[in-house]
Amino acid sequence: MLITLRKSLTKFTDKLWGMGISLASGILMGITFAPVEAWYLAWIALAPLWYLLCRDRNSGKWIYALCWGIGCYGCGLYWIFGIHPMTWLGVPDLASLGIATFCLTFITVWGASLVIVWSIGLQFVNSKPQLNPLTRVILGTAGWCGLEELYSLTDLWWTSLALTQSPHNLPILHLGQLSGTTTVSAAIVLVNGLIAEACLTFNLYYRLKLIQRIWKASPYLNAAIGSIIILHSIGLMLLNRPLSQPIESSLKIGIIQGNIGNEVRHYRSGYDLAIENYTKGYISLAEQGVAAVVTPETAFPYRESQIKNTSFYQTILNKKVTAFIGGFGEVKGGITNSILIITGDGKILSRYDKWKLVPLGEYIPFEQYIGKLVDTISPLEAHAVAGKFAPIIATPIGNIIFGICYDSAYPEHFRHQAQTGDLIITASNDAHYGAGMPAQHHAMDLMRAIETDRWTVRATNTGYSAIIDPHGRTQWISKLNEFTTHAHRVYRQHTQTLYVRFGNWLTPLLFAIGISLFLLNSRTKKVEN
Repeated sequence: MLITLRKSLTKFTDKLWGMGISLASGILMGITFAPVEAWYLAWIALAPLWYLLCRDRNSGKWIYALCWGIGCYGCGLYWIFGIHPMTWLGVPDLASLGIATFCLTFITVWGASLVIVWSIGLQFVNSKPQLNPLTRVILGTAGWCGLEELYSLTDLWWTSLALTQSPHNLPILHLGQLSGTTTVSAAIVLVNGLIAEACLTFNLYYRLKLIQRIWKASPYLNAAIGSIIILHSIGLMLLNRPLSQPIESSLKIGIIQGNIGNEVRHYRSGYDLAIENYTKGYISLAEQGVAAVVTPETAFPYRESQIKNTSFYQTILNKKVTAFIGGFGEVKGGITNSILIITGDGKILSRYDKWKLVPLGEYIPFEQYIGKLVDTISPLEAHAVAGKFAPIIATPIGNIIFGICYDSAYPEHFRHQAQTGDLIITASNDAHYGAGMPAQHHAMDLMRAIETDRWTVRATNTGYSAIIDPHGRTQWISKLNEFTTHAHRVYRQHTQTLYVRFGNWLTPLLFAIGISLFLLNSRTKKVEN
């Protein structure tokens, strides 16, 4: 009985150690995201979890994946808690705290669910003794990429592993031109898997001398190091390609960062301040000779039909410079979060409607079932209407690729537009959160610039507004929480990257290779038997 108790205690202690290691390595991955930006840790932070999942063929290790996911996504998405306090919306402190806690908990568990599903798949692969480590690495990488692709089809998507490398590791981010964010995520998982397999092999031959164990593990470690060198070399070649900047494709564009805080923006004083700041900024930029002026998301609290009644509209008529105005469109059944394209003669030429709405912030998921309940516990008006995808938005300065706030998390949205668009313009209002969110948002738009090979103009309410070139180099960036304007020369491009042309072709290729190796190994095992 004492022996049984001791074994149980040992097993329990081992489980606790595994959970602790998983949580710690998940936190390491979490701090790779902006604003900490310890991007280099991403290349080792998944390896401990991989090792724990594959060191034996015991099942029930999903708890390790849960701990890793909580560490990663809880740390990486902590800024969501910045919505508290919501007194500016009339939400009491206690209710505000509850809403913020629920949002952070839900999004953390949602992210962790991806890791749990992946871990179950990896354990299944590991349960097949006929599979060699290389096959396991290929299938593990394919599985992670497949799940990222699947999760990106949902309304809750933000932290792809690719985001860990932005904005600093520009060479590896250029792999996004090949097959989008999948290429970067695949590179990270591949290297982590090879490192884990090196550790597993080293542990497998524990009876051998140290030098022999190192020798046995060295092929996988060498493969990991070689992969890092080769992948960065490919990215560096793409990064070093000269940009095409013909003068006929250039234009000078202006950005206004209005800096209208949440504490005032929903009141009369906020409306007046918005008109004052954006009018002042527009006049300044118009006098600098810009071709167009871009304002942030919902810069003006007016519907499309109300814009012509504002003093800002009269300023457009006077200065005759095209304006991209963040406001609200009108559709049957509600309003849209929109960018209105107003020409210098005052015509509302076209409109882009936000495509991906924020759950609970702008719409209620499963509203037909829980809409009344949410209305009871939350004062938020979450009834906006999502826009329909429009591949071409014509403007006086060309075909523009648009994104509003949450749209930036969905690379396919930009890819489809890039087939006809020649410049990216994004508008956001990140004033609801702490500094972490604006930094990650900027990092996302930087990735979209690289993937599509397009200049990108970012206009935000409180920062970071920015100009990003197609190589992901930030040419100008604002400070947080200040009113500012900026005029910058950008270039319209018509190039088509592999990703823009063919989308995410890498994930099905990885699955095809992995399954082929799986079948080959299975056949070889049968022949040997």
